[in-house]
This record gives sequence, structure tokens and C-alpha cells, in this order.
Amino acid sequence: MPARAEEAVAIPRFVEETASSGIDTVYEGEWEFMVGGGAAVFDCDGDRKADVLVAGGEGPAAFYRNASAVGGALRFERQQSGLEVSGVSGAYPLDIDGDGIQDVVLLRVGENLAMRGLGECRFERANEAWGFDGGDAWSTAFAALWERGWAFPTLAVGNYIDREQDAFPWGSCTDNWLHRPAGVVTRSFAPPLPLTPSYCALSILFTDWNRSGTPDLRVSNDREYYKGGQEQLWRVVPGQAPELYGPSDGWKPLRIWGMGIASHDLDLDGYPEYFLTSMADNKLQTLSDPGADGGPLPVFEDIAFSLGVTAHRPYIGETVKPSTAWHAQFEDVNNDGRADLFIGKGNVAKMPDFAADDPNNLLLQRADGTFLEAGDTAGIASTAIGRGGALADFNLDGRLDMLVVNRWSTAQVWRNAESGPGRWLQLELRQPGANRDAIGAWIEVRTGDRVQRREVTVGGGHASGQAGWRHVGLGEARSAEVRVLWPDGEAGDWQRLDADGFFIIERGRSAVAWSPG
Repeated sequence: MPARAEEAVAIPRFVEETASSGIDTVYEGEWEFMVGGGAAVFDCDGDRKADVLVAGGEGPAAFYRNASAVGGALRFERQQSGLEVSGVSGAYPLDIDGDGIQDVVLLRVGENLAMRGLGECRFERANEAWGFDGGDAWSTAFAALWERGWAFPTLAVGNYIDREQDAFPWGSCTDNWLHRPAGVVTRSFAPPLPLTPSYCALSILFTDWNRSGTPDLRVSNDREYYKGGQEQLWRVVPGQAPELYGPSDGWKPLRIWGMGIASHDLDLDGYPEYFLTSMADNKLQTLSDPGADGGPLPVFEDIAFSLGVTAHRPYIGETVKPSTAWHAQFEDVNNDGRADLFIGKGNVAKMPDFAADDPNNLLLQRADGTFLEAGDTAGIASTAIGRGGALADFNLDGRLDMLVVNRWSTAQVWRNAESGPGRWLQLELRQPGANRDAIGAWIEVRTGDRVQRREVTVGGGHASGQAGWRHVGLGEARSAEVRVLWPDGEAGDWQRLDADGFFIIERGRSAVAWSPG
């Protein structure tokens, strides 16, 4: 059994298997690759095990097919896929053309690429076929959704500083782009719409923060390089030009070294909280205005200190200098029914005012909603220069494993060997039409009087995206009731599902159990 601490919080036991995993990619390069360093985690060969693409920076990206045995050691086989492109800073999987095969958007220092999935983990360039203008910027963030009624997705790309030396560095942020479809039923993109002003985005996310049914675009910006900027929230209404929320809407200015976004409904009130990574100034925001007849206003309160997730200094070794946080992700790593928080850490390069040895965080949520740092006791406290990553069940045993991409050293993988006695569900959504994976849906999981809610999104994190199983911990419950609020607002029926199983939920049908192999 895993070790336990403080009010019976189960500490999972992670075992690093980097050396034997087959993953050996290094995210390398100098100043143009000081940010980024992401991974895409998705199934591309139909076995529902998560395959991996790791950004290589100056070197080529590398694709790894998942060869792990169920419940066994993590093993990956490097193979040619068509995604082996240099200059990649990040990657996000998304079934753009709705054919049931995951495509991949490659963010690059240079032209971004929309890569069409051909099946069996093979990909081809589709910029011209889909009218996707990849530009020639320094792209560092991505998000996607289907605006209601449209046959093609809307893609948002976050861009960083101007790469021209005479403009670098301060105040040289370049415009972010919104790639909308060329028409309601057109399966191609219109020319990108600049999102002006832009302030050096390092993470963006389409999210239905007020549960209106129409997600907006949250943007986290790096104050290191902008003039007069702040965090942003764009109102994105189908058929209308995007519009920034401002003071008249209740939006309050916030300036951080924004690097990553993670969202989850932590307090079970139906609205997501947002964790924003930064250098020494991480935020955990909760919606503080309940709203009236017009609904909530975008007024957020920072609760990071009260819940113990400031994560602003290293918790082992050097403790004086502040941390630098990048990728963040909420997942239940010990299956106790409460979302935990992983944060990838690492100095930008050799910034002397920030910690050089900066371990990744694994913050476990207690029953009272506060968090316990368990990175060292769980075995994931690497002090490599971390960037992007993912929590995913690579060997399909119901426990979430870990991947971290590092700058100037090999990406690392950890197998979750013991997560505690908690039970779990893993869910995959399907619906007919263009948005097959139901991006924008909400999953509700009810055990007793508790309802966990998960928004199905593409984006956030730091240069890293995932597709596939949605993992939910159940604690001691032997079953749970599950329903899906589909992207168009229709609520599916509640269905009782047995714990410790994989289920495919297709719209309008009963959930179907699936077993590995």
C-alpha cells in the first residue's frame, strides 16, 4: 500500500521508467526555444492506448507508439509518422475533419502545421487542403472548439515575441490568431483574424467559465515582454467578432508571468476554478460573483494561499529563491474522488534570481479542499528543467502515469505503481457529426450526494495537448451515475456504471464497456 499522511490522504508511488521506456527526446535550442517544449498524447492506431509526440525544439519532433503491456512497465517504440518536423514548440491532437482519426496541430517557431491523420499513426500536411494559414511567428499556445452550428472547428493560436532582433525583447508581442471556418458548412478555414491587443501568450483555453453554453477564450500572458498588458478573456460568440472583457464587465486587471492554465471544478459548485502558472506568483482563481438574472460576472478571487497551492518556492533543496512553473494539470492521481494538481517546474535557462534546482509539484487534495505537497514522497521531484507534459494512463491499469518534457535533457516518464485503494472510471465520448469527440461537453459523475464535473476542452497546459480517455476517481464507490451535457446543451440520461472500468458513451445510446485488448 502507498504511504499515507494527514487525514488519510493516499500518497501514490511513482516509479521512473525513462531509461527503459524508449523515450529519449530532448527539447533543445537556445533563446527561441526558452518557452514551449510540449507533448501531444493521443491514440492514433485504434488500440485506445495513448501514443506520444514529443517536441524537439531545434531538433525534429519524435513520435512514439505505445507498446506498454496492460498494467505493465511503460514501453514506447519510436517510429516515423510524418510528424518529425524541426522547430516544434508544442503539439495538440484534434479530430479537425471529423473522420474519427486524430489530427495534430504542430506549433512552431516558424510556420504552424495542421497535420491530417491517415490512420495507423501516419500523418500528412493539410495546410493547403484545409486553408490553414500557418504564418511565420513564434507560436506557443493553442486552443480549439466547435462554435455551435459550424461544421469545422475554430482554432486559436497564441504567439510570443517578435523574433526580429531589432524589436526583441520588451514590448514586442505579436498578435494571437483566431482561425474560424470559412463558412457554416465549409470544411476549411478563413484567413486568421488577429486578436489585438495581444500580450505574449503562453497558454490559452476555450472554457465555459460562466456555464452559459458558449465558451470564451482565456489567455495567460508573459509579463516579461509586454507593455501595458494583462491576463485576458475574450468573448467569442458565433457569427460575431471576438470582444475583450473589460472593467465594465467586471474583469479586473491581473499581471503575472503567465505560462500555463489548468481548469477544474474543485469545489463542486458547477463552475471551474483556474490555476495559472507563473514565476513565483501562481494563482488559483475561483468565480467570486454569483451573478443575478444576467448570470455571473468574470470576477475571480485568488485562493491559492488558503488552499496551499502557491507552489512559489522549491520544497526540497534550495528554498530561498522562487520557482518557475510551466505546465499544470488537474487529475485524480490517487483515485480518492478529489482532483489533484501536477505542476511542471524549471528555470527559463540560468536566471540567477530564480531557483536552479526546481522540483515538479504533485499537490494532493485533502477532504477539506486544501492540498498536500507530495512530489518528493511520490517520487516525481525531478529537478530537470521541465516544460510541458501530461498525466495519462499509458498502460490502461486505471492509474494515471506521468510524462514531462525537459529543456536540454531527456523527457521523463513515471509509471504510477500504487495509487491507493480508490476506484475509478475512464470515459470516452462520441457523437455524430463534425465534433465527434464532443469538445465543449461537460461530464457529470455522481456518487452519493457528490457530483464531479469535467469540461471537455482542447487547449491549456503549456504547449501540450491530450485526447482520449477522461479519467475520474471514485474513492470507495463501487459504481457511479454518469451523464453528459453535450456541446449543444442537451443533457443525456443518467447511467449507472460499475467502477474500475472503461466506457464509451455515444450520444443517444447506453454506455458500452470496453476492455483492453
